[in-house]
Amino acid sequence: MSFADILKRYDDFDVGAYCAGVDESQVERVLSKPRLSDLDYLALLSDAASTPKNLELIAARARDITRKQFGSVIFLFTPLYVSNVCDNYCPYCSFAHQNKIKRRHLKVDEVRAEAKRIAATGLRHILMLTGESRKGASVRYLKECVSVLREYFSSIAIEVYPLDKCEYSELVESGADGLTIYQETYDMGIYESLHKGGPKADFGYRLLAPERACEAGMRAVTVGALLGLAKPTREAFMTGLHAKYIREKYPSVEIAASFPRLRPQAGEFEPKFCVGDRAFVQYMAALRLFIPSAGITVSTRESARFRDSILPIGPTKMSAGVSTAVGEGSGDASDSQFEIADSRTVSEMQKNLLSQGFQPVLVDWNYILCREGVC
Repeated sequence: MSFADILKRYDDFDVGAYCAGVDESQVERVLSKPRLSDLDYLALLSDAASTPKNLELIAARARDITRKQFGSVIFLFTPLYVSNVCDNYCPYCSFAHQNKIKRRHLKVDEVRAEAKRIAATGLRHILMLTGESRKGASVRYLKECVSVLREYFSSIAIEVYPLDKCEYSELVESGADGLTIYQETYDMGIYESLHKGGPKADFGYRLLAPERACEAGMRAVTVGALLGLAKPTREAFMTGLHAKYIREKYPSVEIAASFPRLRPQAGEFEPKFCVGDRAFVQYMAALRLFIPSAGITVSTRESARFRDSILPIGPTKMSAGVSTAVGEGSGDASDSQFEIADSRTVSEMQKNLLSQGFQPVLVDWNYILCREGVC
């Protein structure tokens, strides 16, 4: 069985109708349970759970669980874009093939220069990203980049086009230990209408990429949907189910989820669905109750003020010192993938976290301990 089977199970399930039937007494019953079923989780995504009283209760419980599971630690990382060459025709992304933007593809020595610049901030955890083009960024190129990054960082995650299991294995052997991949939307109909060209057009191949990565030996996997493309409640529900499925099938893998919201980009795409701050908090807090041990990543798509306000509720990992352009330190950067909302440096993030009673961690000790055989 794969997650495709789980998704198919909910093909004819009306998430909206179920949520409409949830009342406050059901939410109270769910909050009294030590463990939540799939439908308990969905109940916490309903309108009945979003009332001021109930959302406060959910957030308070999420805060307690987060503190118990993770203490006051917030892991910091930064993305490194090494190529924005892309063969996809996604209307919501600046990197899409049809957009006439400035493109860059870093040579390996340029990757080294960027690595040195970022490592100088103290960060030892990095996320390497590319556009989706096998011709532009071959597996061989990805392996060379990872090998260079291994000289400067203790943990290297990748966010690239979906790969075969053997290709993920090659990257693991080169030093990659984490995968971030967003399904964009779990609604196949909407997915197919948005991805009419390029490698991303294959919904099923992308959907099963996290499983292939787990089988190839990736230590950590982050999944999620890009909120704004399809009905948000269903997207949040499927994100949680996806994370739960991976955690149960691959118990040795560190699972995390994220709820990225669409940001302004180069095209003229307008999101069909709007996800407000209140809904974001509800989705994040509900996931914490559903999967207490899951990591939750909150990127600089969110504003500094909002990220600060949600710190106690559930986030475990945040980006800092972010640029979504390729070659940021070269003086000849590409156009950005999207506009970031929080431009704080690594140092500024560290100081801010400490001032609020949180412990910023720049090294992924989980990976180091596992590498030494003590996890």
